This record gives sequence, C-alpha cells and structure tokens, in this order.
Amino acid sequence: MAVMMLVADQLMYDRYNTKRDRIFRIMSRQVDNNGVTAGGMDNASSPMTLRDELLDNYTGIEKVVRLKRGFGNNWMDIDGQDINIPVKGYFADPEVLDMFEYELEHGDPLTVLKNPFAVVLSHEAARKLFTEENPVGLTLKVNKDLYTVTGVLKKSSNKSHIVFDALASMATVKSLEASHKIKNESDNWFNFWEGWTYILANKDQSETELSSTLDKIYKQHIATSTNAEQYKAKFILQHLLDITPGVLVNNSIGPSMPWIIVYFLSGLAAIIMITSCFNFTNLSIARALTRAKEVGVRKVNGAGKSHILIQFLTESIFVAFISLLLAFFMVIAFKPIMLQLNFARMLQWDLQANYVIYGVFMLFAIIVGLLAGILPAALLSAFQPIKVLKKLSDVRLFSRLTLRRSLIVIQFTLSLIFILTIMLLYNQLDLFQSKDHGFSVSNNIVIRLNGTSAEKLKTSLSGLSSITSISAVSHLPATGESRGTAFKKEMSDGEWSEFSYFIADEDYLRTMKIKLIAGKYFASIDPASNRNFIVINEAAAKALHYDSPVDAIGQQLIYKADSTRKTIIGILADYNHQILFSEIKPLAIIYNPDECQYVHVKFTGNYHDVLKLVTKAWSSVNPDSKLDAQTLEEKITGVYDTLFGDLVNIVGVISFLAIFISCMGLMGMATYTTETRTKEISIRKVLGSENAQLVLLLSRGFLKLLSLAVLIGVPMAWLLNNIWLDMLPYRTSFDVKLIAIGVATMLILGGVTIASQTLRAVFINPVDNLRNE
Repeated sequence: MAVMMLVADQLMYDRYNTKRDRIFRIMSRQVDNNGVTAGGMDNASSPMTLRDELLDNYTGIEKVVRLKRGFGNNWMDIDGQDINIPVKGYFADPEVLDMFEYELEHGDPLTVLKNPFAVVLSHEAARKLFTEENPVGLTLKVNKDLYTVTGVLKKSSNKSHIVFDALASMATVKSLEASHKIKNESDNWFNFWEGWTYILANKDQSETELSSTLDKIYKQHIATSTNAEQYKAKFILQHLLDITPGVLVNNSIGPSMPWIIVYFLSGLAAIIMITSCFNFTNLSIARALTRAKEVGVRKVNGAGKSHILIQFLTESIFVAFISLLLAFFMVIAFKPIMLQLNFARMLQWDLQANYVIYGVFMLFAIIVGLLAGILPAALLSAFQPIKVLKKLSDVRLFSRLTLRRSLIVIQFTLSLIFILTIMLLYNQLDLFQSKDHGFSVSNNIVIRLNGTSAEKLKTSLSGLSSITSISAVSHLPATGESRGTAFKKEMSDGEWSEFSYFIADEDYLRTMKIKLIAGKYFASIDPASNRNFIVINEAAAKALHYDSPVDAIGQQLIYKADSTRKTIIGILADYNHQILFSEIKPLAIIYNPDECQYVHVKFTGNYHDVLKLVTKAWSSVNPDSKLDAQTLEEKITGVYDTLFGDLVNIVGVISFLAIFISCMGLMGMATYTTETRTKEISIRKVLGSENAQLVLLLSRGFLKLLSLAVLIGVPMAWLLNNIWLDMLPYRTSFDVKLIAIGVATMLILGGVTIASQTLRAVFINPVDNLRNE
C-alpha cells in the first residue's frame, strides 16, 4: 500500500495544469566540439538567453518562462539551509503565474512580478512570515535586499515539481546586475546552470518543429564557439508530464523521482506480495487435510466442484480484505516515520490517497486473494468424497515437492543475501562516520557568515580563552560540496589540469591541523602578496608531473579563472577533502578571505558553554542576523547519514520482511509434513522411538534446505555486494566473521520456525491416530 501510494503521489505532479500537453522544459545535453553527445546525465537547466531568442526570432511559441536561482534557499527541505533567509524560491518572469496556473489570493496577476524587488509569496509562507491577513505592501529582507510583497498565492492542493515559498520578479536580476551585486549572466550562452526555461507551444506546433528550432539556436550561438575549453551543450525538450516520474537529471529544480526508483519499489512490492501469496498457499495446503472430510460431506450433499471452488476463493479474498484493513491502519501509524526519511523530505512525499487509490487497493486485495487461494481451492474442490470419507490417511495433495522445496531454498537464499547486505551497509556507514579524514574534526564549530565580515568576527572571538584557533574558508570539507577550477604550467600546454579548491585565510592550516610536507603556508604578515601564492596537495603535484613535492616549490601555475600566475609555496599531505565516496583528488588552497563563507572555531571545554560565548560575540558583530552554527562533526556525519542512513533503514526493513516471509513458507512446509506423517509418527512412538529422534527425523530435510540456501546465498551475496563495494575507495570487508554472524542469524530463525512445528510430534497421542487401524 505504501509503495502504491508513493507511485500515485508521484503521478499526480503537474497533472492539474490544463495546458500540460503544450508545456515543455528545455534541458541541456553536453556535447563535444563536434556536436557529438559527450555522455553523462542531462541538465534540467539551460541558458537564460533562450527566452529573448525564442520570442524575438522564432514562431510557434506562445510563452517562455524562466526561473533563476539566487533568490532564497534551495528547494531541498533538509538541513543545510541558511537560517537567516526566511524563504526558498527563485527569480521568475511575470508569465509564470499564467503558464503554471498559480492563482492569487491577493494582488494583481498582471503586475505582481513586473517591477524590481517585487515578490509573490505562497499562502503558507505568507502565514508564516506575517500576522496580517493581507501582507501586500509589506517588505521582506532576502540576501540583504528589501523586497516588497506584491501578491500572495491561493492555498492549493495541486502538486508541482517546482517547489518554492516565494517568487521574485526577474526585473530584480537586472537591478542586481547593474549594481554589481551579482555577475551579469543574462547574455551568456554558456551558463547552463543558473536557470530553467519552460515554453508554452502553440496548439498547432509539433515537438519535432520545436526541437528543430532549438537545434538552429545551438548551431548559431554555441557550436560556432572556437573556445575548446568551453562547456558546450545542445538543447532537448522534456514534456511537463515526463518530469516526475522521469529520467534522472542533474540540477533539478524540485522533487523528481526517476522511473528506475518507481520500477525498483514496484518490483520489490511485487516480490513481497508474490512470496506472501506463495506462503499463504503453502499454509492453506498444509491445513487442507483437516477440511477434507468437510469437502466430502458437502459433495455428498449435492455441492458441485464450482461451489467448493467459489467457497474457498471467497474465504481467501475475505482474508485479503482483512489484511487490507490491517495494512491501512499500519500505514497510518507508520506514515510519520516514513515521511521523516531524508529522501521522503527531499521528494516532498505526503502519501495522500483518494477514492481512486482506495478503489485500486480494493481491486488489489481481490487479485491477491485470487492468487493466494486459487491453488488450495482447486485442490480441495477436486477431492473425491469416497476417498476422503473412507480413508483420509491415504490422501496426498502432492506426490513430489520439488517446486515447493526449490522456492523455500530461493526464499532463504534471498533472506541470507539481505541479512549480509544490511550488515555490510551498517558497517560501511560506520566506517564513513568514524574514519579519519586527515584533518581535525572534533571540537570544531562551523559558523555560516551570511555576509558578516570574517575579520571582524575573528577579532571578536579571539579574546575568548576557550577558543584556540579561528579561520575563514569558502566551504566545508567532506560535506558533499566541491568546487573546481583548472591550472596549467604554460599556456602552450595541451589540457588544463582539473583541481578542487578551497579559498581560505592564513589560519586555515593551523585550525584544521592539516600536515604541510614541504614549503610554507600563507603568512599573516603580508596578506597582499598571499594572493599571488598557492598551496597544493601531493595529488596535485603528481598531476602536474613534478618529480617530488620539493620540486614543485617555487613553480608557477596559470589560474584558469582569471589567467593570472600563482607561485606554489607549499605542499600539503593528501587528505580527504571530499566525501569518502571518491579518492583523494588534486587540491589547491587559494588565499582570498573576502570570498569566505564560513568560519571554523577550534575550541576546548564544553561545547554548549563555548556556543554561548560564540553567540554573544556574533551578536556584537552582526546583531541583525541569527547565529547559524553547528559542529563540523555533525555536518560530516549528517551527510553520510543522509546518503547512506536511509538506505540502511530501508534494506533493514526489506531484510526483516524477507526472513519473516521465508520463515512463514518454511512453517507451511513443516506443518504439511507433520500433518501428513502423523500415522508414521504414531507407529514410531508405539515402537519406542524417542521424542528427540522424531524431531530430528522431521527436521532433517528442512535443515538440508537451509544448508543449501547457505551454500548458494553466501557466494551470491559476496558477488552482488562487491559490485558496489568495489566502487568505493574506502570500503568495509566481507569477512568470515560477517558471514558467520549472517548465516547463524538465518539458521537460528529457520531452526526456531521448524521446531515450532516438528515439536508437535512430541505431543502426538498414538491412540488418537491408530484407533481405527
């Protein structure tokens, strides 16, 4: 039910739009200098220049709407947002309201996004930010600029792939560019990342004609570029209804579930249901002999085969409906937990159902009931009255159990694979969170500057005795954010060497306790000359083909960003400046405190006591903003928990279901065996067999099945898990201890299941079973 609700939730996105058949998003696909697709995922974004080009020079397009990042926080509703920015949103063209059919509760739709620094709020954002019923005319500060509220959207249950609290006018961008607050990208055909472009095509315009238009624009403005280093991309169309569920893309504007996840979850649900149906069938057949006389009596009294068949199918469907009712209440109970998963928050799940979904649930229950009950019903309805009423002990439902035994082996093989996988995932997550990254993580408070002067904050904090070191940096290491640039020794060299980089001040190395193996670091006595220097790591020195770190000292590199030359003054020991999903890559540290976004505060003593002192120091420097602080350790472990934690939880639930269902199937077979061998057991007891011997006799075949599952499951688990483990430079081990724990877990659970039925042999009374012999 949860999977069906999830898929239904995703299929509801953008379906409300009456113009949905004519709306397309323009995406970018990287190509080489010859126009050949370079591979990799497509970008959901495209250059901002497309709007004017399409409207001014081409026909067949009714409207073009752009949305641009830079206003407010990102759309992802997880940790990492700037707490001093009250909204998440975009700059947008005025036509956005009409194209996406956003209705206004307050404001004039013709003018709300016309003037610079105008903003339209969602209904929820307006209620959160203002106490007034109609906040139109009031102001809101975002990124240190004052915006006037010109409109408020009506509250709506419509689901859109574009997630925002507010939309600011695109005219604001021109004003910000004119005042040099942001870089002018309005005429840049090679910036494929800042904005998203949507078109509303004329009713008579085909997708093929639109694609031809975009190809012409590519050839005119992008293909003609002679800069071999320039990122180039062609434009492709994506229909509005193909966005979510859709293909996996880079730079998404909002929640979008790839089809592959839908297929995976649907397949998983199908496997769980099919195996459950099989187990229901097993248990029903196992108990069928107890109802054989009932079937015989009914047939003697005139019931036909079809009557018996319908009776047992009806019972099976009734059981399915009872299960459906229980499942519904379980989904209600567990829904808050499911919605707190990080990816559920990112994808904006709500798991709301409607009458259509409820109807699908009812139909699904009927289908499940039929699948689970058809075989037992067919077998029971085929009983011959004279046989079951004369001598029940001679009745056999199956002469060969090869298929059922094979399915039990398959089920327990899958269970063992899941058990070993969840153990590996847990160990891998623990390794990520506990491994030494090569820099100091503990006792390190990270402060987001939010435009505050790093130098002033450092001065305010420096007098505190519990603070040992303070440094400013552009972004945080090992938290998932990576910035790249490129260097060359000489312009005549062929390709640029790609580097990751951090912008930092003169105290960064000391604060982070990063080892310097050659040369020196930036000096505090001469900040101006520091801008001409650069510090690189060992991997960078190797990438530049220096014989040793010492040989790199004093050499000059050309910085691609501004073509300036920078002298290498120091070589750092390699450390994991990125998350541990990738190997250590070339790194450069560039001096420019003015571009730093964070401050690291190294401290001693109690964290909460130090945080109070830091908060007081922050208030003295920037009283108008809240302190946005967190420990570096929390930041790093949070990243791994977001990327890996949910996966551990999900696979854990799957593992539980797999082993539980497998045990139910095993119980069915054990029950059937015990039921059909009661006469044999009774004779053995009369002849003096011990209880332990009887239990072992009944269990031996099942233990062989479990052993076979172990022999198949361990190699398969090793092969499957090594596929993803081999992709990681830092991986946990698939060792004998892990295998032993996993196998023991499965054998214990399987053994308890078998024993729950075979121990019944101990309590069988021979007199009851042999009195008629």
